[in-house]
Amino acid sequence: MSFYPQIKEFFLGKSLPTSAHSEERLSNAAALAVLSSDALSSVAYATEEILLVLVAAGSGALGLSVPIAIAIIALLTIVVLSYRQTIRAYPQGGGSYIVARENLGLYPGLVAGGSLMIDYILTVTVSISAGTAALTSAIPALQSHTVVLCLIFIFLLMFANLRGVKESGQIFMIPTYAFIASIFLLIGMGLFKYSTGQVITEYPSIPVTEGLSLFFVLRAFSAGCTALTGVEAISDGVLAFKPPEWKNARLTLLYMGGILGLMFVGISYLANIYHIVPEEGQTVVSLLGRQILGTGLFYYFVQIVTLLVLLLAANTSYADFPRLCYFLARDGFLPRQLSLLGDRLVYSNGIVLLSVCAGILVIIFKGQVNAVIPLYAVGVFTSFTLSQAGMVRHWFNEKTSGWRASAIMNTLGAIATFVVLLVIISTKFLLGAWLVVIAIPVVVSLFAAIHRHYQYVAQRLSIEGIAPRSYIPRPKPEVITHPAVVVVGQLNRGTVEALDYARTIADEIVAVHVDMGATDRDKLQEKWRNLESDIPLEIIDSPYRSVIEPIVNFVSQFEERHPDVFTTIIIPAFVTRNWWHGILHNQTTLFLKTSLRAKKSRVVTTVRYYL
Repeated sequence: MSFYPQIKEFFLGKSLPTSAHSEERLSNAAALAVLSSDALSSVAYATEEILLVLVAAGSGALGLSVPIAIAIIALLTIVVLSYRQTIRAYPQGGGSYIVARENLGLYPGLVAGGSLMIDYILTVTVSISAGTAALTSAIPALQSHTVVLCLIFIFLLMFANLRGVKESGQIFMIPTYAFIASIFLLIGMGLFKYSTGQVITEYPSIPVTEGLSLFFVLRAFSAGCTALTGVEAISDGVLAFKPPEWKNARLTLLYMGGILGLMFVGISYLANIYHIVPEEGQTVVSLLGRQILGTGLFYYFVQIVTLLVLLLAANTSYADFPRLCYFLARDGFLPRQLSLLGDRLVYSNGIVLLSVCAGILVIIFKGQVNAVIPLYAVGVFTSFTLSQAGMVRHWFNEKTSGWRASAIMNTLGAIATFVVLLVIISTKFLLGAWLVVIAIPVVVSLFAAIHRHYQYVAQRLSIEGIAPRSYIPRPKPEVITHPAVVVVGQLNRGTVEALDYARTIADEIVAVHVDMGATDRDKLQEKWRNLESDIPLEIIDSPYRSVIEPIVNFVSQFEERHPDVFTTIIIPAFVTRNWWHGILHNQTTLFLKTSLRAKKSRVVTTVRYYL
């Protein structure tokens, strides 16, 4: 146990003080790389998903990929313009959970939050799987190791984020802009070769296994809508921009929409004129690269930067998922542990949770992008729809300058994304979307159950109804024989009982509370004077957000002042009704007792309060 801190510090780095927590400000060029890698990287697989559906209707249907791509670009334009209104209304950053909850109510907000959580998990799964597919397309010998490679990439991303790697614009810009440049160069060279007649003029013969129908075309359209994932990231990260933040965010969102639209329609057009037919073990971008570039150095460069940008796309979820979990945990809908900053000033528990969930999905779906894609867009468009509907309500409530035009734009966005959501659910339901349709209400029910538990605990521990006490200060004995230290997390009924117990056994008592930066000291001291005026309360700072170390140090110093007697350390702890409720609470008592015993504090006792 004593080696654990050293091992942790070796791998993750030294703990950082809370004062070092600051938001990195990004230029528009850097922000485009940091916040748009998720959306831009979808070019690597969105066209392929359209073709994988159309190929079932034979070679004649593959030409529909271009008009479908144009329809998706039109939808992208509506979504981008709608989120520009969100950025203007929420200059501090307006995620779907916050916008929907503030304007539509609690449960629409929870549905948006649950949808986004599922979307972020699937983003990591899809991006890592697609990045690995780019690698195995270039090096086919690695295809049998797909799942292992995916898990290695997830572990590396988790490790990097646990170390507190900043969203460094300089680091992100290199692969992102290299990817953009390589795709545009691929498109340019492909168009040049086509204009000079160096192209296969027809598709190979493809057997027809499914008839062409409106439902079939809509299914291909819904598959291609994965190109819109990640569009909301800029509206979530407004505060990451340099001032004026919201204006720069709106401009960067336009740039992102334009670049994404051109790349997506360009790749779709090339796939059409080069008569690309999807192959197992080869991505569409890889097939285009082999035809246009051959298998030379530039082909491998395209595949490598595609892998890197897809890893960065997954990293976008590592920034947003823990932040979303923080908001939900802060409001009491997820375990409180997810609201705590780790040693490196990141939400470590959220990072680990995201990695575990994505790793499980990679194993279940064997790292195959096409197997996960049917689940992907449901959560995205659910959050899109609720966010845009919330913005319509916002404009009608606020009625600020230009609100009518903004309301019209958000109404158009809400209607368009809702229609697409219905199309996605209806066309992908039997292909796997039913899992997400079921998962969202299950997750929302879990949120509600967690919230009810926290409300119940707060009610049972509340000190309301306890009459103010007046104690006669006890004279300090000439010889102290039974000193005691009472650890105080919050002043609640469990703490009151622990202090009452301390009075029965000790002739000198001191209470100690650790302030990790969130304690209202004046309020706590006022409550303390009303209830426990005879016992001094020591409040100690914890700049590194640790409860254990400051208390252990305090106890050691207290014991040094009482060298010839046993000091009793009293730790209040409440006991939940069911064992699984304990998962929702920090296990501070257990860790504290272990640390105190390691320091040879000889009398450590727990006073339990049964809920």
